[in-house]
Amino acid sequence: MGVPAFYRWLAEKYPMVIVDSVEEEAVVIEGVQIPIDTSKPNPNNIEYDNLYLDMNGIIHPCFHPEDRPSPTSFEEVFECMFDYIDRLFNMVRPRKLLFMAIDGVAPRAKMNQQRSRRFRSAKDSSDAAAEEARLREEFEREGRKLPPKEESQTFDSNVITPGTEFMSVLAIALQYYTHLRLNNDPGWTNIKVILSDANVPGEGEHKIMSYIRLQRNLEGYDPNTRHCLYGLDADLIMLGLATHEIHFSILREVVFTPGQDKCFVCGQMGHMAADCQGTAKRKAGEFDEKGDAIVAKKPFQFLNIWTLREYLEYEMRIPNPPFEIDFECILDDFIFICFFVGNDFLPHMPTLEIREGALNLLMAVYKKEFRELGGYLTNGSKPNLSRVEHFIQAVGSYEDSIFQKRARLHQRQVERIKRQKSQARRGDDVGPQVQPESLVAISKFHGSRLASAPTPSPFQQSGPTSVSEGNKEVFERPSKVSRSFSGATVAAAIVEAETSLEMDAQDNKDDLKIKLKGILRDKNDVFNSKDGHEDKIKLGEPGWKERYYEEKFSAQTPEELDAIRKDVVLKYTEGLCWVMHYYYEGVCSWQWFYPYHYAPFASDLKDLGGLDIKFELGTPFKPFDQLLGVFPAASSHALPEPYRKLMTDPNSPIIDFYPIDFEVDMNGKRYAWQGIAKLPFIDEVRLLQEVRKVENLLTPEEKRRNAMMFEMIFVNLCHPLSACISTLDNKCRNMSNTERADVKEKIDPNERDTCSGGMNGYISLCAGEPCPPIFRSPIAGMEDIMDNHVISAIYRLPDVHEHITRPPHGVKFPEKIVTPGDIQPEPVPWHEDNGRRYNESGSMQYLVVQLIMIIAVDGALIFYLRKNPPGSISGRELGEAAHRLVANSLQVRSDANRYHHPNGSTMPYNGPRGHRHPHPRNNYESRPGHNYESRPGYNYESHPGYAAGLQPPLSAPQQYIPYTAPTVQYGYNQPYSPPVIHSPHHQSNSFPRGDHQNPRSHHYERNNYHVNGGNARHSTGNNQNPRFTNTQGSYPRQSHHDSGRHSQNFQPYRGGSDQHWTPRGNPSGYRDYGQQSANHYSLLDRGAGRKPMPPPGHNRGK
Repeated sequence: MGVPAFYRWLAEKYPMVIVDSVEEEAVVIEGVQIPIDTSKPNPNNIEYDNLYLDMNGIIHPCFHPEDRPSPTSFEEVFECMFDYIDRLFNMVRPRKLLFMAIDGVAPRAKMNQQRSRRFRSAKDSSDAAAEEARLREEFEREGRKLPPKEESQTFDSNVITPGTEFMSVLAIALQYYTHLRLNNDPGWTNIKVILSDANVPGEGEHKIMSYIRLQRNLEGYDPNTRHCLYGLDADLIMLGLATHEIHFSILREVVFTPGQDKCFVCGQMGHMAADCQGTAKRKAGEFDEKGDAIVAKKPFQFLNIWTLREYLEYEMRIPNPPFEIDFECILDDFIFICFFVGNDFLPHMPTLEIREGALNLLMAVYKKEFRELGGYLTNGSKPNLSRVEHFIQAVGSYEDSIFQKRARLHQRQVERIKRQKSQARRGDDVGPQVQPESLVAISKFHGSRLASAPTPSPFQQSGPTSVSEGNKEVFERPSKVSRSFSGATVAAAIVEAETSLEMDAQDNKDDLKIKLKGILRDKNDVFNSKDGHEDKIKLGEPGWKERYYEEKFSAQTPEELDAIRKDVVLKYTEGLCWVMHYYYEGVCSWQWFYPYHYAPFASDLKDLGGLDIKFELGTPFKPFDQLLGVFPAASSHALPEPYRKLMTDPNSPIIDFYPIDFEVDMNGKRYAWQGIAKLPFIDEVRLLQEVRKVENLLTPEEKRRNAMMFEMIFVNLCHPLSACISTLDNKCRNMSNTERADVKEKIDPNERDTCSGGMNGYISLCAGEPCPPIFRSPIAGMEDIMDNHVISAIYRLPDVHEHITRPPHGVKFPEKIVTPGDIQPEPVPWHEDNGRRYNESGSMQYLVVQLIMIIAVDGALIFYLRKNPPGSISGRELGEAAHRLVANSLQVRSDANRYHHPNGSTMPYNGPRGHRHPHPRNNYESRPGHNYESRPGYNYESHPGYAAGLQPPLSAPQQYIPYTAPTVQYGYNQPYSPPVIHSPHHQSNSFPRGDHQNPRSHHYERNNYHVNGGNARHSTGNNQNPRFTNTQGSYPRQSHHDSGRHSQNFQPYRGGSDQHWTPRGNPSGYRDYGQQSANHYSLLDRGAGRKPMPPPGHNRGK
């Protein structure tokens, strides 16, 4: 789900869901890097079973890496990807399965967004190329030489789309990488590897979710399987919640700007000035000519779904519930309401913006209106449209206030920018033209340790107080190679001069890049446009709704406006149902899409209960068909010649699908990338008619690239599953490739000879040998695998069955770490917030209480300081950082604890951020006798009550929770209200279950294109074209009044009849999780999200 700002909102509101990843670094001995042994315990203190990689989140960064020069060939991209996967594997260390999923052909609903992105990318590239050509001419006129432009295979990132030659070769490269690691890495020996390449239909993350859903609740499945999913999309969080798996983590990079963690003391990356240790800066290149080209690797973070569930259990608490609340149903409703702020398939409503508190508003309205709804908004994958209408109408009642405040803020922003530009024209913000003689660059002073200075020894002591002309260049860092030729031969002088010219050209190239980047940035800013963009709709002023439909939908008359509005509401409601089904059951229609560029208003979603919504499954596009549907003409080079002509020939019957220029509607946004590309929608019938005329002109290799396939599975010969593959191969040895692919063997997860670690499904055979003795490298410079011990086969998912939307039977919940005091008070609605703080209207007494509270606990004084806004740094931490900075500047030595002191005494300060003292209890292990609740970011040892086993306050002034209260547990049968205090190991024994209708089974019959990569240089794993059965599903027009959706007589799919939780291992019923330690790169202050409660009777009005 492409929801900008969602991850940041989540991390700030629920800070404890984020845990910094601990990453073991490889050791280098005498220039030789010693590989990390991934068979050893995970340094994050959690042993994961399965690691899933959304590969498109790896491919795109490797096309434009930040820690190395941009690649110019596919081979360099592959090598970068191998390093990236190695790094992820080293962090997670799965013990059972690695699943790599590349985006295949997407549903038509997603293709519209892909088309917009690729057309915009081509337009931006064209604009950048034209601007670069202009700057090159300008540099040439000034006599500034530039190196010639490099030819690159990676000039067009649009090739990262199913069906291109790049994606075909990538599949082979990943097969080679899998064979290489399974043969040589001890951490890979006992795992299974599944590769779902671009020829398998579906988006990568949804192919992963299909695997997880279809494994759940089957015989042999471990309900306590620990999952870790890597990916950059925000929708992975929703998909993780939708599985209702407890032990689920999302792994992703920390999002920060390259260079923002650069130390200005030593000039190095990876730490701030306050944490500088004074080590000498490493040179980048022989003369440090690469400068800042070396960028620190981005750190990673885990987002733990089980902790998010704990937060939501408190956050979504229904006041005075009309019936017994099922928390799993509340989770499903939370996922559904998040669709209203945007996703990859529907435009977001004009009413709702995350940055304007839209999610907080949706949650508040949901809780407020729950009693009136009469039940939950959803029942599994099906929304109850009558209740949805009631809910969204309540949200729509705030539209006028939201639009009016948005207009006021926008006007202030425009006026502020105008003032700034006016000041710039008058020269108010221009610095002095001539530098006064009294101003001397700090780098001139001897012994300076700033990055702009020369690079002396880190602990250089005394020296001359002034720099004479004679020794000036000793202390000044040269920007270029010295040009003194004294004592050098003529040949050496020539070489040195040529080197100098090359460096001049490289400097000019760097200048051009900086100038080009600034020009493009300014062009993309609407406020820098001379003509500007007139706001014709004027949301918030009378008549805004009519103007919206006139401007965006070309409605001319009231009758036409009403007809368009009804159709927009119908299609948008269809989209909500389609997306919900996609998240919970998979694709319900490959052909459906939202046929408008804009969404309706929340207040327009009326009469939903009477809508009759049905979907027809259909079939996905073939890869080349999708390329024609999403590519601009500028990327036609990635298609076969017969298809290319359809995009570029002026006489092509479908040339209107490929406009060179198109309108971008800024729609009230500031930057061009936020605008809406108003491209014509593809007419599927016309497109496929033309495609059928040229399909027979494809070569055999192109036909293989255009085929649809299945996943492949790889295991080492020592894995028990290898015997099953070998047995099947012996049975089918005399069959043709097509016949071999049609034979499938069911995997028995309990049979010892075919033990798959609880995995269900089917295996079939590839074309060629399952275990070739030699696997040739498809990448130049990488060795062939001469003694292969890896066997492969086709893998098919288990038969489609019902997705049970609750935790599996027998799951052991981790010990809870979230308390009521960790929940932020409900914020003032954005449209009502006038920007004032609570203390402006409160009494002096409340102001004092808010700033500092002195709470007596058993005679000990514990200070509770008011927390700062999210993302800020506390005064204590700022003081510590200043102390470390001064100590470093004075070259004071530090002790083993990294506290700086000249005389050896330890200073009473914390260490660098991320290395605080251990919390009394800050992990998921069950520790009998401990009654502490951890509070990240709070230094317990600095208070006298710490030694006595006391705990700092966790709640706001109006609520006081005894600190010795045991951790609250919950059962699914309990009323959904403030959790009841039980014994530390209390656990509910049962939960309600409900009836579901069995989903339709979608059968695929495919052509035999699976070929083991070891048998042919560029062959992928196999498959056949599917035949998709057209079936229909409908949504009820009106649902009966129900308080829940699960009856008590439900039996799990092929599971036991025992309805009780059956914890295994520790008697407490908890699943142990070790503490995941922090690192230097913490994205957010863990305590920054907590705010004090407002004073009683505080006026939240304007």
